[in-house]
Amino acid sequence: MKIISPRVHGYLDYVTVVVFLLAPMVIGLTGIPAMLAYALAGVHLVMTLATDFSLGVAKLIPLAIHGWVERVVGPLLILVSFIPAFAANTPAQIFYILIGIVIILVGLLTDYRRTQ
Repeated sequence: MKIISPRVHGYLDYVTVVVFLLAPMVIGLTGIPAMLAYALAGVHLVMTLATDFSLGVAKLIPLAIHGWVERVVGPLLILVSFIPAFAANTPAQIFYILIGIVIILVGLLTDYRRTQ
């Protein structure tokens, strides 16, 4: 069942940007895990602003493509958590596993066919 509307998904996208930005400071990410969190915050912000839905600004990326990107990113974040630089840092590994799971779940519950 697709219970998340594109509008709610947009709000969740902006929350995700803030989570990526705050994670290094709040849970103590350093090095590569911290740099990746900041990079993902920027990429996620640009993608959200460029998506063609009610909370997008530029509306260049179809919502369905946005969804496919997230379907790839969620599992990749879980996989990246097992790279030695992440696995050696327990907060980083837990963070990337959890954020990957959240992105997967939001993707599964979002109705990408709706426009609003």
